Amino acid sequence: MRKNQTPTYRIAPSILSADFARLGDELKAVIAGGADWIHFDVMDNHYVPNLTFGPMICQALKPHAKKADGTPVPVDVHLMVQPVDALAAAFADAGADLISFHPDASAHVHRSVQAIKAKGCKAGLVFNPAAPLDVLDWVIEDLDLILIMSVNPGFGGQSFIDSALRKIEQVRKRIDASGKDIRLEVDGGIKTDNIARVAAAGADTFVAGSAIFGKPDYKAVIDAMRAELVK
Repeated sequence: MRKNQTPTYRIAPSILSADFARLGDELKAVIAGGADWIHFDVMDNHYVPNLTFGPMICQALKPHAKKADGTPVPVDVHLMVQPVDALAAAFADAGADLISFHPDASAHVHRSVQAIKAKGCKAGLVFNPAAPLDVLDWVIEDLDLILIMSVNPGFGGQSFIDSALRKIEQVRKRIDASGKDIRLEVDGGIKTDNIARVAAAGADTFVAGSAIFGKPDYKAVIDAMRAELVK
């Protein structure tokens, strides 16, 4: 993001908080409500203590990831899995547009990034609340996305960890210094009342789960978030 340039903000609802019995309908409803991306939290009960969904669910939902006029809505897959490479390839084949993973879950981070990009997907790295950013010294040139966790991964519905704001600021400086077009995404405890602070720290893409799917009117929540972002 260049100085004096208005950022393009993206709201990425996390289907981890959707009604699993009605996932296709939930996807359509949240897209109709204004979702820019669909965030897909993949947990393996190994890297994190929970188990969510695999590539088959992604493949089943991909045809529903489009606006009423047929415009595709990107499927943003966050892999909380170890090892990374085989599942990353499977999600690429299942229709993912962006795939991000945790550096400490891969034996060879650069190779994992390259493997995702070779599949035609955009690649990202995810940083847990206490994880250092050192790996960016070596791979930021190859990334399309950096995702900062503002909660500990593995569970929905947690509260925002304030120290994440400092990390977002540091990553924004690194992205600006790189000159690359890299999304800066934040996941965890994002709500209408804190999204502006997170944007002020430098984020441009916001994952929200229970804050959206926990309310009866998805469009009203997404509109309220956008209103906070333009104040």
